[in-house]
Amino acid sequence: MSPTALRYGGLTLLGILIVLVDQVTKQWVMQSMRLHESIVVVPNLFSITYIRNPGAAFGLLAGSSNAFRMVFFGVTSLFALGLLGTILARLPEKDWIGQVSIAAILGGAIGNLIDRLRFGEVIDFLDVYVDMYHWPAFNVADSAISVGVVCLIVHFAFERKETPLPEPDPPPTSLSS
Repeated sequence: MSPTALRYGGLTLLGILIVLVDQVTKQWVMQSMRLHESIVVVPNLFSITYIRNPGAAFGLLAGSSNAFRMVFFGVTSLFALGLLGTILARLPEKDWIGQVSIAAILGGAIGNLIDRLRFGEVIDFLDVYVDMYHWPAFNVADSAISVGVVCLIVHFAFERKETPLPEPDPPPTSLSS
């Protein structure tokens, strides 16, 4: 097996693993909990809370019509998947941090797209809070996207660009007559 096939196989496996863990955890929540039910895991910090989010991150566009959301999220998801695939294909073979980050983002995007296609909304259940101040609920796919984006930003921010060495000055010419 060629190194390129092995690399893309590993990245594909990572993306599939993220989708599977995301979908299995969402299925568990839907089958074992009632909508809006909450199970405290760490008091005043973390609960498993079954929520359905028809909008985007942080509930944006949640009040829009179902038809608009389906078209909007369908088009933006396909665009994002195409863009991420293009970025992944153009990354240097040595850039494994960038490749793993993109694979995580792709896996998360596919996990949430599956929810939108199946239910018209995304299943969220990870509820982080301090007392009554809650971060918007999220899921495994959201986590993979967030971690992938942060890793990509940090990676590109601290990436060392290979700068070409300056060309040496030409040797002096002698002026002999």
